Amino acid sequence: MYAGLKNTPCCLCGRDETHTRIAVPPRALGLMENGDPISWRDVVGTVTLRFCADDWDLVSDLAIEMDTHPLSRCNAAHVSLDLREDHEALLSAVKGETDQTELESRLAAEAEATLDAVDDPYTEERDVVEAIVVLRALEELGVRDPPNDPVAP
Repeated sequence: MYAGLKNTPCCLCGRDETHTRIAVPPRALGLMENGDPISWRDVVGTVTLRFCADDWDLVSDLAIEMDTHPLSRCNAAHVSLDLREDHEALLSAVKGETDQTELESRLAAEAEATLDAVDDPYTEERDVVEAIVVLRALEELGVRDPPNDPVAP
């Protein structure tokens, strides 16, 4: 069941014209402004965040230079997502809790592969930023252990 907008504004400033988009795991909604009322377990697939050109520069600097993510400043009302159908409302039946671990594991593995190929000329800056945001968000949520890199904050 579709429940979000596909052409969403910048999740940081709300500007309609966006430059770049990244995908994060549904659990990351809990790190965003206005994300608490959204049941991340009912999200099907990834959550898409869009950024305007000015904010993309900031997000890129935060990720690449500071090894962190901007999710606490992103407005969950400006994301694109799909929610599964509400079987409890339609069928008067209780639905099971969605297991997001497979999606999170896949996103983490893809992010690690991207960071391993950071010197590859075909690896784009957007992919590196997305990888850092995904990994740091999963670490902050306690889903993934932080790296053992003494340089990383």
